[in-house]
Amino acid sequence: MKPAAFEYLSPTSIEEAVQALTDPDDGDTKVLAGGQSLVPLLSLRLAQPARIVDINRIPGLGEITESGGVLTIGTLVRQRSAEHSDVVRRACPLMAEALPHIGHTAIRNRGTVGGSIAHADPAAELPTVAACLDAELVARGPRGERVIPAAEFFTGFFTTALAEDEILTAVRIRSAAPGTGAAYEEVSRRHGDFAMAGVAAVVRLDGDVVAEARIAISGVDLVPVRAGKAEAALVGRVVDEPTLVAAAEAGVADLHPSADLHGSAPYRKHLAGVLIRKAVRTAAQRARESR
Repeated sequence: MKPAAFEYLSPTSIEEAVQALTDPDDGDTKVLAGGQSLVPLLSLRLAQPARIVDINRIPGLGEITESGGVLTIGTLVRQRSAEHSDVVRRACPLMAEALPHIGHTAIRNRGTVGGSIAHADPAAELPTVAACLDAELVARGPRGERVIPAAEFFTGFFTTALAEDEILTAVRIRSAAPGTGAAYEEVSRRHGDFAMAGVAAVVRLDGDVVAEARIAISGVDLVPVRAGKAEAALVGRVVDEPTLVAAAEAGVADLHPSADLHGSAPYRKHLAGVLIRKAVRTAAQRARESR
């Protein structure tokens, strides 16, 4: 199939882009970043916006910087660029580990960090990383700039707290602290397919004891799920098998995933528990090695 007809705009400033979203029109308006999610939807006519606002010509949205212990990734940073960035690898090892799981190389060459997060697929890797790390999502609209915590950003299936006249411009993540390890694990039918379940884990050790734990799960709800009970089961404990089992049981206790052609609800829940154990074990080992 081919996309339905639409008006195409290519602004050269963020102000111009916001104005394009603000102007009244007779139909939906979509923002085009990397296009790896939007273009297939257009081609299948699952999305039929009246207007496309292509933000790729806007300068300053494709930069990666670290300052004051905060990593800032512009919304137009290509996933492949972030994957090979020494700054991302050092400041946010969890993102560096999650990025290779996204689709295939050709997709990551065009797909953007901000585009994936704004798309808000609950099975996707970058929304899960953002939820795990309490990322701050920077939005720009006609009322100026605002910062949305990741816990408030993902509001439903492919739905975010972004207003219709706002554009996600950057992602801010606090740089990894010393003694921290990270791991990302997922299961899919084939590499590049949507994950049936995925787990992002970050562990900070004080000696051999967990001082801080962060865990988020993908593919088991309408949004990425922060596993607070699993985190609580780890803090103050040594990461051994009984602790891992207890954390996994706590992490999946309240999960009620849906079933589809790829897996039943009980199978997805089982996968989430297995992946929690695996990701936390690896993150703890890396935390030990980083000291």
